Amino acid sequence: MFDRIAIVNRGEPAMRLIHTVQSLREADGTGPHTVALHTHAERGAMFVREADDATRIGPGPGEPTWARSPYLDHDELGRALVEARADAAWVGWGFVAEHAGFADLCERIGVTFVGPTGDTMRALGDKIGAKHLAEAAGVPVAPWSNGPVDHLDAVREHAARIGTPLVVKATAGGGGRGIRVCRDLAEIEQAFTRARAEAAAAFGDDTVFLEKMLTEARHVEVQILADGQGRVWAVGTRDCSLQRRNQKVVEESASTALSPEQDTELRGGTWPGRRTTAARARSSSCTSRRPA
Repeated sequence: MFDRIAIVNRGEPAMRLIHTVQSLREADGTGPHTVALHTHAERGAMFVREADDATRIGPGPGEPTWARSPYLDHDELGRALVEARADAAWVGWGFVAEHAGFADLCERIGVTFVGPTGDTMRALGDKIGAKHLAEAAGVPVAPWSNGPVDHLDAVREHAARIGTPLVVKATAGGGGRGIRVCRDLAEIEQAFTRARAEAAAAFGDDTVFLEKMLTEARHVEVQILADGQGRVWAVGTRDCSLQRRNQKVVEESASTALSPEQDTELRGGTWPGRRTTAARARSSSCTSRRPA
């Protein structure tokens, strides 16, 4: 049981954690103390008032503002976690929630990062590496280039093998950036060039790969929790098919596209080619993908 859990977020995400801890206390009288990390301007915000304790991050009153948000400054967050005497850090979503380096920092200073390890984030944050992991776990994937493509001859060769429509996709980042759909092989050079340029500008990494675009498909994900002790729970499914510009607009749980039997099959990992329970536990999601 954690004693002091620092909230490395604000607004709605912070309030969700605070309400959850309050519910635990109402249920059995136990639960950690919550410590809200906040900027000087947020000192009177609801999430700060509702938390049990608070620690300021970023410049103080009268000090120059920072060019970088303190919610993204690993050194500042590390200082605040130590000052707050936190034994756990809860990040919610956004900010450092997907920063492997922040998870590493927490480990170095003896704070439990409530989420995956830095190594896990690095393995799954790279889409090429994630596809290799999925294949190793026996999860079927759409036909793809089996690795990065970095010159036009290789692009044309893989595109001819995969067939159209296909997607040129950046391996780094997310948010629908670095993605180009190619519906005709005559468009492949332009799609490749533009996807690489956008990926370089957005993520500092122009590595791309090709994969078959699945049409008339639903984007369904499985949410998975693991406790670090070998116990893994497939919480449920969510349908993320409604998208705009390769970005999810609405996520609906459970998926109305699945029958109860399909939902159970998907969460159980009983896909064709499944290898072992251990391999299934390594997979973070099973997704029927749209271009996003």
